[in-house]
Amino acid sequence: MIAAAPAIENLTLNIIQEIHVRSSITATLAALLEQMGPANEGQNGSPMPMTLEPWPGGRWFRDLGSRDGHFWGHVQAIKRPTLLEITGPLFASSPFLSNLQYRLSEQQDGTLITFRHTALGMLSDEQRKGVSTGWLHILSRIKVRAESANSRSASVQ
Repeated sequence: MIAAAPAIENLTLNIIQEIHVRSSITATLAALLEQMGPANEGQNGSPMPMTLEPWPGGRWFRDLGSRDGHFWGHVQAIKRPTLLEITGPLFASSPFLSNLQYRLSEQQDGTLITFRHTALGMLSDEQRKGVSTGWLHILSRIKVRAESANSRSASVQ
């Protein structure tokens, strides 16, 4: 028995999210790299440290030790402090290719992060439901990290 191919709209994903951060663009990028790397965590707050090599071709992966882990993607482009772009399978263990873009722009009172996740491939219904909230969780953690770094540096002066 051959199953019918899924409709194209069931094979694509397009998420756009924005968040305003009350911190400099440089501090916001540093917080983004930290949050996506060693400070990464699951939606339930459990630590999920990742390695993010912040240069073109750099890997983004989770190291479980003993040469075990999960490859999430490669840095496709980085242009400090305004762009981080990653391409790869991310969290999916199925035919799935994603492009993530974090675009940072200076605003009068901080930084605007515009996040876009565009993908093509097979996702389970559960993954599709969780992906949007997962990215929002990461964006909110970046905001907290950047703004708290901003307040720490202000209190030192």
